Amino acid sequence: MTLATTLPDWDFLHTSPDLLVANLTHLGLIEITGEQGKTFIHGQVTTDIMSLQDDQWRWGAHCDAKGKMLSSFRTFSIAEQLFALLPASVLPLSLAQWQKYAVFSKAELIDVTADKIILGLAGKKAAAFIAQQFGDITAELTTVADTIILKDGERFIVITEAVKAHELVAASEQILQEAATWQALEIKSGYANIDANHSGEFVPQMCNVQAVNGISFEKGCYMGQETIARMKYRGGNKRALYILTGTASETVSSETQIEIADEDGFRRAGKVIESVQHEGKVLLTAVLANDTENDAKLRIKEDETSELSVIALPYSLED
Repeated sequence: MTLATTLPDWDFLHTSPDLLVANLTHLGLIEITGEQGKTFIHGQVTTDIMSLQDDQWRWGAHCDAKGKMLSSFRTFSIAEQLFALLPASVLPLSLAQWQKYAVFSKAELIDVTADKIILGLAGKKAAAFIAQQFGDITAELTTVADTIILKDGERFIVITEAVKAHELVAASEQILQEAATWQALEIKSGYANIDANHSGEFVPQMCNVQAVNGISFEKGCYMGQETIARMKYRGGNKRALYILTGTASETVSSETQIEIADEDGFRRAGKVIESVQHEGKVLLTAVLANDTENDAKLRIKEDETSELSVIALPYSLED
């Protein structure tokens, strides 16, 4: 049973309908179970897994021994099950690494993406629609029967069975949108959804993971902790995640590089993390030098007609 989607003909980069329903096919879901499942992952990621409450979800990063992010994810716990929601392209990389170490623990990790439909709902009528379908949702994490609902401000991620997903889309009376419409909202939130192209490239602070409560500096040891803690307490981080918008005549992807103007022309500035495009306009996140000015003149590499400008982040990078 499939859900047909469409890319809107309206400017989804900067606007959103009263009720947006999108099929988040770009995301995947890992389930962690077993007697030591939670304690195992706790020692692998930046999130304090052991303090997660039943009504919470958190951002986190899975790093290698050098502190470089293999992936970024949302994580939450339901009874004895732990889940990680992350970009589908990088899921196999994180899963393989976790499984390699899990053989020494009583933990089982499996990709359950195929068993679920992941929908994103947003817009000023989203909360009312969700309440109509599931009752008032005020907690970050709510389960109703076989449906999981993650509340992120005024947005909702619904993880459910195929039949229920079809019922929700029908009840919304909306055309189901492609994932790009949701990705535009993620970009404007300043989230770093690391895909396979950037796996193992950035320390979490270079992607502002600490600014969205994705790093615990109080928990015990975990993979890459030494580098991450040193970057916080001794400094040395020279990069940060920025939100950029503008025009582009070429297709922009996570393989695209950004250039910045200087007195000699343009030079390399950083790399695109996530991007969406519509009719020559582009919205993206990129990792740039953390002293990049808000009025910096930026462009897409090898796209001389492109123009990009910085959008203020919705959170502070101050400690």
